[in-house]
Amino acid sequence: MKHLGRGDLVIGPHSAKVEKTAEFFSRAKLPCRVSDNIEGELWTKLVWNCALNAVSGLGRVTYGEIIASEEAKRVVEAVVYEVLEVAKKKGIQPPGLEDPKAAIAGAFLIGQQMSGTRSSTAQDMARGKKTEIDSLNGHIAHLGAKLGLRVPVNHTLYTLVKLQEANF
Repeated sequence: MKHLGRGDLVIGPHSAKVEKTAEFFSRAKLPCRVSDNIEGELWTKLVWNCALNAVSGLGRVTYGEIIASEEAKRVVEAVVYEVLEVAKKKGIQPPGLEDPKAAIAGAFLIGQQMSGTRSSTAQDMARGKKTEIDSLNGHIAHLGAKLGLRVPVNHTLYTLVKLQEANF
């Protein structure tokens, strides 16, 4: 098995203990950085997982197949805008994603770098296992509703995955 994703190890917030821990990981050749915006860091990953995972699962396609489809890319873009709107309403700023176009470009880059990969949601669905959809698009759908925001694409992806899960 080959791991294609590159998830950064990010810890924080800054403190003497956290800095020492980061140095420990670095000495072990595990890149680690310290951030005072841990919640934003988590939302960066949430943006991309929401954008790609359910589409891969429902379409039974790889990330590369998503990126090769103009229609699928439009869905990815819509998801990104919705997730960032919810983040903004909550006062969360995913680092580096101040401009939604950067978040969309990041999702497309992941799709290119991991073009032969199916999302964990797709893999779970293929095995007839429950997915993490509640923590991804479902989280955005519920949080958006609570905040009075319309997030129809995230709600639709969540609902469709849950309908399929009901038959597992």
